[in-house]
Amino acid sequence: MHIPTITAPSVAIAGTSDRFPVRRIFCVGQNYADHAREMGSDPDRQEPFFFSKPADAVVANGSTLPFPPQTQDLHHEVELVIALGAGGKDIAVPDAAATIFGAAVGIDLTRRDLQAAAKAIGRPWDMAKGFDRSAPIGAITPGMPAASGGIALAIDGETRQSGDLSMMIWSVPEIIATLSTFVELAPGDLIFTGTPAGVGPIRPGQSVSATIDGFETLRVTLAA
Repeated sequence: MHIPTITAPSVAIAGTSDRFPVRRIFCVGQNYADHAREMGSDPDRQEPFFFSKPADAVVANGSTLPFPPQTQDLHHEVELVIALGAGGKDIAVPDAAATIFGAAVGIDLTRRDLQAAAKAIGRPWDMAKGFDRSAPIGAITPGMPAASGGIALAIDGETRQSGDLSMMIWSVPEIIATLSTFVELAPGDLIFTGTPAGVGPIRPGQSVSATIDGFETLRVTLAA
């Protein structure tokens, strides 16, 4: 029997031809107060919760994506993505910055109708978040990202989400430290850090641009 050859997923690194190998993708839920409220939750420093996407959900900047199957309500969520160059478990908050390789702009694509249906009957919502091509990511800029700066998303040039990184409920070091109490983090892990308010649908044929001050703009298009 032939053993398959598998190519590890990777993300571009800004200013070089090098690639960042992706080991795992973790995501923080409802880390901006205004988004937590629009999703019907109480945002007052509730403990962060996490979900995952498969590593091969990453999509390169400039891609045209087929509209995902099994959904009539595909939503956009612009996020700061942290790329880890080191790992560990039970990492202290003051030590968390030393694990960061860099950061990028990402979009957490969500099959919102599937998520709502799963929530309603208490089932996991993996298929709402972890489907193929559900994690577009721009090039990673090496270094520690700023704690403040504009974050926004537009569809066909119309702004849908707009906020600031300073609006995060849990800071990047706090996210890393908390996540490391659940799993042992390692080089190659990516962490999506949450989205501001304004999430909503993307239709076939629409173009999406996601921006964070200081980072490469991320652009993807949904095939008509």
